[in-house]
Amino acid sequence: MRACLAAALVVAAVGVSAPTDLAHAAPRSPQRPSAAASGDVGALDPASTGSRRADNPPAADVPRVRVNQVGYVPDGPKNATVVTERTEPLTWTLRDSSDREVARGRSTPRGVDEASGQRVHTIDFSDVRRSGSSYTLTADGDRSIPFDISDRVYADLRSDALRFFYVQRSGIPIDGALAGADYARPAGHLGVPPNKGDTDVPCAPGVCRYRLDVRGGWYDAADHGKYVVNGGIATHQLLSLWERARRAGDPHAVGDSRLRVPERGNGVPDVLDEARWEVEFLLRMQVPPGKPLAGMAHHKVHDRNWTGLPMAPHEDPEPRELRPPSTAATLNLAAVAAQAARVFRPYDPSFADRNLAAARTAWAAAKRHPDRYASDADSQGGGAYGDRHVEDEFYWAAVELYLTTGEAAYLREVLTSPMHTAQVFSDGGFGWQSVAALGRLQLATAPSDLPRDELERVRDSLTHAADRYVQTARRQAYGHPLPENAEFYAWGSNSNVLNNIVVLVTAYDLTGRKTYRDAAIEGIDYVLGRNALNLSYVTGHGDRAARNQHSRMYAHQLDPRLPHPPAGSLAGGANTGLQDPVAERSLKDCRPQLCYLDHIQSFSTNEVAINWNSALSWVASFLADVAREEGRTSA
Repeated sequence: MRACLAAALVVAAVGVSAPTDLAHAAPRSPQRPSAAASGDVGALDPASTGSRRADNPPAADVPRVRVNQVGYVPDGPKNATVVTERTEPLTWTLRDSSDREVARGRSTPRGVDEASGQRVHTIDFSDVRRSGSSYTLTADGDRSIPFDISDRVYADLRSDALRFFYVQRSGIPIDGALAGADYARPAGHLGVPPNKGDTDVPCAPGVCRYRLDVRGGWYDAADHGKYVVNGGIATHQLLSLWERARRAGDPHAVGDSRLRVPERGNGVPDVLDEARWEVEFLLRMQVPPGKPLAGMAHHKVHDRNWTGLPMAPHEDPEPRELRPPSTAATLNLAAVAAQAARVFRPYDPSFADRNLAAARTAWAAAKRHPDRYASDADSQGGGAYGDRHVEDEFYWAAVELYLTTGEAAYLREVLTSPMHTAQVFSDGGFGWQSVAALGRLQLATAPSDLPRDELERVRDSLTHAADRYVQTARRQAYGHPLPENAEFYAWGSNSNVLNNIVVLVTAYDLTGRKTYRDAAIEGIDYVLGRNALNLSYVTGHGDRAARNQHSRMYAHQLDPRLPHPPAGSLAGGANTGLQDPVAERSLKDCRPQLCYLDHIQSFSTNEVAINWNSALSWVASFLADVAREEGRTSA
């Protein structure tokens, strides 16, 4: 879940009048996939997207047989959903690219799906394990979008999801040879007119009397703001992706010279190069020694006033300002810097030392100032990201400091935290405003001297949550681990689905139980097209995919000279809150899964964000690893 404000939009070509007030705040808490299956730059072509329409098409245009449009792992679950008024089982057929029948069977009627209001059946064709491309399912006189069955099916998704971070970078030119020619641009916010830059940024009036160099980092979402609390969870998930790859996956796939980053070939895993770009920014947000609140971290840096769409970063004319330090931001810095110290130690010991020193300093500062809360009212020119509950941030930071140092003082902080025995895995997933789950996941998996009884308790809580998610997914006609209640389809609901999958994957890693593995594999189907809209929420992945996400940079819907979002960009997803005028007007009284528009102005359902793509990257990396391992085993 996020908090962000949109500027007044200029809408000339899409038939929607420009709203006068787009302020919003989140509640708490047939084209195939792109090329470059290997992740090597030499194989890259500019990414394309796959949706046929600017917004949700009429129901008559949507195939009623809903599948994962990217495809399925040969030895994984393969399920589809059929929207139909028929109540008796239906005969289904699976056909290959030559239209030959490969399999047939009978569907399972499921009644009315609560989250969509649709009467549905499910189809299970998991027994089909033969690899191939352009399979289709037919049932009730309708045929699905083509999909693949392959042990390479998710390699492109991992590469593209991680590339999103490179094109979101601030303070560096974006190289078209890496990102695709459409996404090449000059460095943003380095002070080249009309840009004011981030190298010498003052505080907002009344906040401080110094200036900081806070260049670098990632643009958070649609705007050009950079937010420590959202950068914290996103960076953590990239670092965690690497930790899991080393522990249980394929580290080579995200290693040096495997991803599209300019640092490739430097002897450091590419995923860590990307994460470091944000870590360096987070370190720069720390209040210098000798200043008031020294050691704390500024909550955010962004424009003094909101800008409109479209707006390239290097063309942003607004002055930049540092907003007040906060306890939540400071603890995000402590947690991520402590993790970075551990992860970067083999590659750059001096950088690791710098991170650990910053983490210790931030922890001590947060202990001195435990109640410096970011205000929900601080939303002029950038998202508020307000948070008045920081027990979870204290817990996560203590966990990372303990795992990195092994020191008893940090362990005491972990064991005495009220979050240590709390239920931290909610049905609606975790996010930037609820990070205790990150600490629990790390304790369960990272090497440490945690007492055995505590480790067992931590792991039991994780597997119990995974059991709950498995049962939730089994109840859903679309097979994803998110309850049908409207409250769970909130801002960034797709990331909540993905973060619940992270828990399932971690439970699988700990236990080896196929139940968790299969639930995780099936869970991604929802994001990639097996949903009430029959729409892949990831650009460029699926024949019918989102392509008009809310973004200042990727604003083709407003200006045809500009690109759509790059392949691998995740839309926020169905949101019953409808916190933008376009969604409110178009989706009034929508069923939860139908509360989405692929429209650039629908920022409450269709924005991009780094913490959503970090969840997608983490899950895509697991899926690609599973598929690859299966391919090696069957070879």
